[in-house]
Amino acid sequence: MVILGVDPGVRFAGFGIIKKEGAVVYLLDYGCLIMPQSSELHHRVAMFNDFFATKITQWGVTDLALEIPFMGKNAQNFLKLGYVRGILYLLASKHNLDLHEYAPTQIKQAVTGFGGADKEQIARIIHQLFPKLKATARADVTDAIAVTLCSLWKSHKSQSIKC
Repeated sequence: MVILGVDPGVRFAGFGIIKKEGAVVYLLDYGCLIMPQSSELHHRVAMFNDFFATKITQWGVTDLALEIPFMGKNAQNFLKLGYVRGILYLLASKHNLDLHEYAPTQIKQAVTGFGGADKEQIARIIHQLFPKLKATARADVTDAIAVTLCSLWKSHKSQSIKC
């Protein structure tokens, strides 16, 4: 099982890819796709598609995990988020991936044990689990890894974790 977790955005998109072999979980790849704000939205959406299509193929991804978004104060941002989420749905279909979505409280509960945890608490746990993760990793990255782990733990019980 290889899971790609994505914290999507039209400017920054965090991702984490983990592989489960037996009882061991490996962090294969992680990072943040940074798309230039000066690029038109349709160009950023194309960049997003190409980047994640490559990651899916490169790592043999079998599952895609996403956080269920909530409507914030800015409807325009929520609409733009829908564009990249649509790309992820399309990629899941084209690559025959199992798609898993989790509420923010489910992810926080799975990773920290507390459904009301803040981003710093999530980042701290992710860094404890994966000590080789760069300390400067953006919240987009640690959030994406948290989504990935939530998906793994909701579907399988894992005992040990290695980088």
